[in-house]
Amino acid sequence: MRDDNESVQIAQVIERLIARFPAESPAEIELLVRRIHERFADARIRDFVPLLVEKAARQVVGVYPIEVTGEDPRSAPTMATI
Repeated sequence: MRDDNESVQIAQVIERLIARFPAESPAEIELLVRRIHERFADARIRDFVPLLVEKAARQVVGVYPIEVTGEDPRSAPTMATI
């Protein structure tokens, strides 16, 4: 179950990534982070979820340009290694 603290931490992850990658669209970064966060919906231990989400998103944004396509990023070949 997600709590308010986790939501705040995910919002902070989005802010940090927007600051770190100014060439990328903030909307694209937010969509990517939220989709990666969805992968952890069933995680029982929630303490490290924001950290894992940030790490995965940073790897994707740092290596591959991102686009808002409406597609699930898990289906993209670039996400297979994460």
